[in-house]
Order: sequence, then C-alpha cells, then structure tokens
Amino acid sequence: MSQKIEPYTVSVAQSALDDLKERLVRTRWPDAETVDDWSQGPPLAYLTELADHWANAYDWRVVERRLNSLPQFRTTIDGVGIHFLHVRSPHPSATPILLTHGWPSASVEFLDIIDLLTDPEDPADAFDVVCPSLPGHGFSDRPATTGWTVQHIAEAWAELMSRLGYERYVAHGGDWGSWVSAALGTADPEHLAGIHLTMPLARPPQEQVELDERDQRAMARMQAFGKNRSGYAAIQSSRPQALGYGLSDSPAALLAWIVDRFWEWAGHDNDLEQAVPKDKLLDIVSTYWLTGTGTSSARLFWESFDKEPMNPTDVPTGASVFPNDAWLPRAWARTRFTDLRYWRDLPEGGHFPALERPVELAAELRAFLRVLD
Repeated sequence: MSQKIEPYTVSVAQSALDDLKERLVRTRWPDAETVDDWSQGPPLAYLTELADHWANAYDWRVVERRLNSLPQFRTTIDGVGIHFLHVRSPHPSATPILLTHGWPSASVEFLDIIDLLTDPEDPADAFDVVCPSLPGHGFSDRPATTGWTVQHIAEAWAELMSRLGYERYVAHGGDWGSWVSAALGTADPEHLAGIHLTMPLARPPQEQVELDERDQRAMARMQAFGKNRSGYAAIQSSRPQALGYGLSDSPAALLAWIVDRFWEWAGHDNDLEQAVPKDKLLDIVSTYWLTGTGTSSARLFWESFDKEPMNPTDVPTGASVFPNDAWLPRAWARTRFTDLRYWRDLPEGGHFPALERPVELAAELRAFLRVLD
C-alpha cells in the first residue's frame, strides 16, 4: 500500500461555476410555506434571496485562493484519497492537533481558527494543525464501497497522523468530528494525548446516576432535540441515495437542506448572519456542490448514525459546550470518558464554533492543552 503524500491545489473549472449559476437561475421553486417561521423549513423568500446572492454576488474564487494559500495534501488510505490541510506552527515545540469537521460542514470551517492555533501570543499554546476532509466530503474521495464507519475513519486518521510523523497528538471535533475524535480513544490511545469535544457523546449509563440541575436541563434539551430536530438524520441514515438525487441535481435543494441545519444549530436570534455570514455559509454549500458530495456525505449517517458502540476511553478528555449545541449530562460523559479533565459550558454560540466563535474556541483548546501538562 502506497503511503505517498502529495501536495494538492483546489482548482474548480469555470464551467462548473457557470453550470451552478445556470441551475440556480432555472430553479423551479415550490410554493411558499403556510407559516410565518422556519417550522416547515427555510422560508421561500429567504432562500430565493440567498440563491440569488449565490448566483450573482458570491465569489467561490475567494475561498479557493484562501485554501490554496495553505499547505494542502492528499494521501490514499484503504483505497480512498484523503484531502487534508497541514499547517505547521512557527514554534518548534507546538503540539499537533487533529481537527475533524462534521456535517453539514467541511475543512473550510476551520480557516478562521488556524492562525489562532498555530501562532498564539504564548508559544507554549501553539499547535501544528492537521485538518482532513471526511471521506465522502469535500476534496476527499467518495467511497465506492460500504464500511467507512466512524471507527474506520478514526483508524484512518490514526494512520494519517502516523504518516505525518506525529507520535503524540490531540484530537478535536464537533458533530461527526466528536464521534471520530472520541473513537480515536480506542483506535489510537497510545498516541493520543487528549480528546477535546464540542459535542460530547455517551449512551445512558447502565446504572442510575444522579443528575444535578445542569444535567437535568441537558436531559430536557436532548429530548427536545430528538423530537424536533432529528428528522434529517432519520432520512440520511435510512435513504441517503433517494435524497441524493435531489442534492446532486439541484443546488437549490442542497442549499435548502444545509441552510436548514445552520438555522437550527447555529447560535443566533432569528438572524442567521449574526452567527454565520452568508458568504461563509456559501463556502460550505459550494464545497459540497462543487465536489458532488451531497449524497456521499449523507451515507455516513447510513453507516454510523446511532450504530456506534461509543466505547469507554481513559484518554484525557475535555469538553467545551456551546449553548445552542446538543447538550449531554456530565454524569453520562463521565461514564464514557473516565479521565474527564476539563468541562466548560460557554455563554454564547452554537454547533459550528470554528465559524461562529473562532476566538473563543481557540481559547478553549489552549485551556484544554494546559490541563494536559
């Protein structure tokens, strides 16, 4: 098996951008919602305005140039080409950190945090950043066979860090990144210095545990999340191919599907741009559209959603939980993460902290690094 690592440059053909605009212009829009809020999904007026901006004002080349200003590479692991950013700190004692994105997201989510991590005010806080694109997402290959589960991805990430020569590293993630980073606790514990999560996950303990006031609120939030916000996951985990025909053929459908998640999960007061400006949101959507990964990214739900064992780990763990993200009772977390060294409930922010609150997230990662000393 080749372990070759090759430099990579993002280069989207102009014909693909022209095709995107033409498809947006030809969109056959549905009739308007029958409510005055988002309870049926993105309102028609909002989505048509955003699609018009995507077609006529948004410039993909801006984020493309930004990606290409950073060291990017690809390597093949278990037959699948993996794209990743690898940005070394100017400080030689920097700690390697593996950043894993989730869905609907991509490695571009972390662009605003990389400089904060690699070149902080105190060199003791510095990180070398490795940021891969999940298989079936962004500029990584789309798996042609089944089996690319969360655990398989964690094992691939361990192989990636080994190829890069890192014998000790920290793993961070939210959403699927939380699943994968936690799974590294069993896939690569001998090389993992710590796990930092913004969406810690654990199954209910077999034995009853006492819940404090904070944990009781977390339980109520989990129940509301399962009832009101998980319909997308039921579809992607059961019929990703059926959904994929629309996501692959219609940029408006892809836009609506992704924007709906950002509206629900980002921290804002009925104004999504408070949390994520429209061009940053379109960086994410455009990445999915231009790489044709709407369907392949959904298949990760079919592979792993609600199927992972969530094995216990004694790797040092920290959690920074933002208020509009999924909450977990700390008492549950302690049963899975037996060396839970750091926990903080943040006052503001949501499910995409690297986009919404990069300064705060960088500070949390530095704080976690200090408890590992």
